[in-house]
Amino acid sequence: MSDCLFCRIVAGEIPADVVRRGDRTLAFRDIAPQAPVHVLVVPRVHHDDVTSLQLDPDLLHEVVAEAAAVAEQEGLSAAGWRLLFNTGADAGQTVFHVHAHVLGGEPLGALRG
Repeated sequence: MSDCLFCRIVAGEIPADVVRRGDRTLAFRDIAPQAPVHVLVVPRVHHDDVTSLQLDPDLLHEVVAEAAAVAEQEGLSAAGWRLLFNTGADAGQTVFHVHAHVLGGEPLGALRG
């Protein structure tokens, strides 16, 4: 999608601090980090949100596996890290291209509503 921010990052039209490149995924640092480590893992093909990955469970698996690889690469595995998908505006999704947030590097505390 030509107007999708993450599609444009995947295409190389917009620069990003890329930390990993998979065959079907791209991982890059969030420009407004919510933790010392905040990396987004996106599929290279456009899907609006994580529920649409039900149609491609192998891709969902790859996104999660890449998130785990990012956590390992960033030194988060021993202390722990958070994997978060926001789905829909009420959940805080602002870019409607599915993306997993890998967060860590400090105690994150419990999620509060």
